[in-house]
Amino acid sequence: MKLDPNRRQFLKNATRTAAGVCGIGVILGLQQHQANAKEGVALRPPGALAEKDFLAACTRCGQCVQACPYDMLHLASLLSPMEAGTPYFVARDKPCEMCPDIPCMNACPSGALSEELTDINDARMGLAVLLDHETCLNWQGLRCDVCYRVCPLIDKAITLDRIHNDRTGIHAKLIPTVHSDACTGCGKCEQACVLEEAAIKVLPMDLAKGLLGRHYRLGWQEKQNAGKALLEEQHPDGLRPAFDARMPEGQVEPVYQHMKVQPDVKVATPNRATYDYVPNPTTVDAPEHYPNLDLNIKGVK
Repeated sequence: MKLDPNRRQFLKNATRTAAGVCGIGVILGLQQHQANAKEGVALRPPGALAEKDFLAACTRCGQCVQACPYDMLHLASLLSPMEAGTPYFVARDKPCEMCPDIPCMNACPSGALSEELTDINDARMGLAVLLDHETCLNWQGLRCDVCYRVCPLIDKAITLDRIHNDRTGIHAKLIPTVHSDACTGCGKCEQACVLEEAAIKVLPMDLAKGLLGRHYRLGWQEKQNAGKALLEEQHPDGLRPAFDARMPEGQVEPVYQHMKVQPDVKVATPNRATYDYVPNPTTVDAPEHYPNLDLNIKGVK
């Protein structure tokens, strides 16, 4: 049977469309699989804007990748964990070497890598997080300070905090502690971790950091900003105002009185040794005489 030319063309177009859709599905599936692979988390170069703004500003020119002298930056493909054409690096594979002149940022023509970053130590490519306490050698009580030693901002971005080793009872554990105000997210700690799967990893800021609700007010920060404690205005009589407690009839619970401090006046605490202590006389009842008791002891009665 001979098909109509129009019908034949329609079948060709339908077949091509179906093949194209299947191909796109396979590619997207591979990309998702690649994104979920345990090769580390993809990070943006130093100076990158917030992810949404970065994607809008990046022209996918690849000049930042070419400018990197250590070849740690990659240009994402369809199979990469980032949007195709954008630059990224994986710290476990190759961390940022923290070039003082930041050549990748200077090569960016669109401002996706902000030129406001003048000091590489102020970069925030991510934040190192000690994710696994169960395999970190320091948490096991062993001596391993590799992540601490390789940190470019040693004793600022990572410190070793000493805690008691409850297992041995006589030793201490030196726990790596990351400080978010100094960590640049370069990834040297993650790359240097001696474990097969790094216990410390650099995550993008939106994954590594929580967000405090606006209704929370930290008293010490409010005090610092206002120059005084806000509690005194809200509760001039103290945090726990005096109230009538349920006490037995005839008794009253003593109410705490706040100390009234006067400037330039020192109040000495009285010493108990200065008290004129006079012990109270102790009165002992006179012994009673039981005449019949003596007779019972002697067996007379």
